[in-house]
Amino acid sequence: MATLADVAKKARVSPATASRIISGSNKRVTDQLRARVLAAVEELQYVPNANAQSLARMQRSAIGVIVHDVSDPYFAEITRGLQRIATENGRLVIICNSYRDPERELEYVELLRAHQAAAIILAGSGYHDNQFAKSLSQKLDVYERSGGRVTVIGRHQHATDAVMPANESGGYLAASELFRLGHKHVGVIAGPKALTTTTDRLAGLRRAAKDSGRRLMRTVYAEFDRDSGAEAAAELMDSYPNLTAIAALNDSMAIGAMALLRQRGISVPQRVSVIGFDDMPIARDVTPALTTIRLPLSDIGATAMKLALESGQRDRPPRIVEISCEVVRRESTAPPA
Repeated sequence: MATLADVAKKARVSPATASRIISGSNKRVTDQLRARVLAAVEELQYVPNANAQSLARMQRSAIGVIVHDVSDPYFAEITRGLQRIATENGRLVIICNSYRDPERELEYVELLRAHQAAAIILAGSGYHDNQFAKSLSQKLDVYERSGGRVTVIGRHQHATDAVMPANESGGYLAASELFRLGHKHVGVIAGPKALTTTTDRLAGLRRAAKDSGRRLMRTVYAEFDRDSGAEAAAELMDSYPNLTAIAALNDSMAIGAMALLRQRGISVPQRVSVIGFDDMPIARDVTPALTTIRLPLSDIGATAMKLALESGQRDRPPRIVEISCEVVRRESTAPPA
């Protein structure tokens, strides 16, 4: 088994410098030295002394949470659940907004490790980017070897504890609901193409279409926000004026789609039905109230925090907690005219 001295020798640094970098000390070192030490840790598969790990855990109290954007209602609800459990356990939560920038996520992992966060929770979706996923997994491995714990929400390539929302099943329910009502001309507003959440929800819609012997008229990719939802709805209606239903893969985009339809004098649901995804608090307050797929977002956050606070992560297989979803029928959907 490799020792700290082996790592220091391989990286051509002193044992003290290697120890500071591995433990996430706040004392500044050059990026070149840090890179050499972390590369040596990876190559030698170095694992810190168990007693030192335990001491490090005792000294750590903050939990780092990396989200795409906490102002997004989806992440705001998840964060509410995270913070509730953290507060009950006397923990401080550090929220990091990546704004869907993979490089920024990598930087946050390094910063949180340097500040000796007790755990890191990746609350944002995974990416379809193998190089990024490899880099992220390497950094998280080093962080875990220094005593930190990792939990993810959604589908990520890093093997660790995970809370898995029923994104594929939810997509299946959304399309099935529209087909049940009798819609044959259905357009889709999807999220960013690079995100695993988008892929999983879209896969569910496509599976439902196949099982029902139907097809989705067109899919437009947007940015999971209200304005891009409106733009995507305009593109759908311009391309297929005979659409009778729109399935949006989150509620913000669905609300944007309804705004565009209202602007054009197209009644919802009399002329076009709209279904969303997530059941954010605003979904019941818009007019007409939004039919959607409900995910218990606050519970998802709470579950992720509970997993992150439990010890012993590296000496057992990763735990996977699946979160189910359901259709919430409101006034924005109806049979086609």
